[in-house]
Amino acid sequence: MARSLLCLRSRSSTGDMFYLVLRPNESRDMRFWPACPPSFRTSIDRYSTETAKVARCLLEFMAKHLGVEPESLLEMFHGQSQGLRMNYYPPCRQANKVLGMSPHTDAAGLTLLLQVNGVPGLQIRKDGKWLALDALDGAFIVNVGDVLEILSNGKYKSVEHRAVVHPNRERISAAVFHRPCQDALIGPLPELVKTTAAKRGVIDVFSYVLCWDW
Repeated sequence: MARSLLCLRSRSSTGDMFYLVLRPNESRDMRFWPACPPSFRTSIDRYSTETAKVARCLLEFMAKHLGVEPESLLEMFHGQSQGLRMNYYPPCRQANKVLGMSPHTDAAGLTLLLQVNGVPGLQIRKDGKWLALDALDGAFIVNVGDVLEILSNGKYKSVEHRAVVHPNRERISAAVFHRPCQDALIGPLPELVKTTAAKRGVIDVFSYVLCWDW
């Protein structure tokens, strides 16, 4: 059963997290959706709808870049399974000694990350080095996850990233995960392995994605 809500603090991280299942709509358990402030539920519902549109648009462009029909990729995300994780990282005077979130890749297909209060903290790993990303007001940071790396047969790479904390300021971010429906089996798109060997085998989304993306 898909999780409707998860509140946690990781042993290896200093941030607090709040997770909600957004889509499909029948997976929502409104008992766990805060009723205060009164606008919360309506705002999150609209946010879910609009970010789903953005994700679909991105997937269409990515399919064209891969040289496959957009529907070939979009059908893998049929049902638009979507989850929201809100992150809070308190300030820490010894910021150089702790992490907001330990290094990882996202198991999902696409992640749309919004850095809410303008405090940077996201870093990506490239060529063995950690590179900081600026927090641009109102801009999404788009992470390719493990599922898209598999579907694209490695042409799109799942990005290893982490969150660092600020010595004097709190950091708030919101990540929306877009992934295939939970009963899907995922492997490289057939069009991409006609002349090239598959780099990954088939995975079960429920076992792989839902156990890791939080």
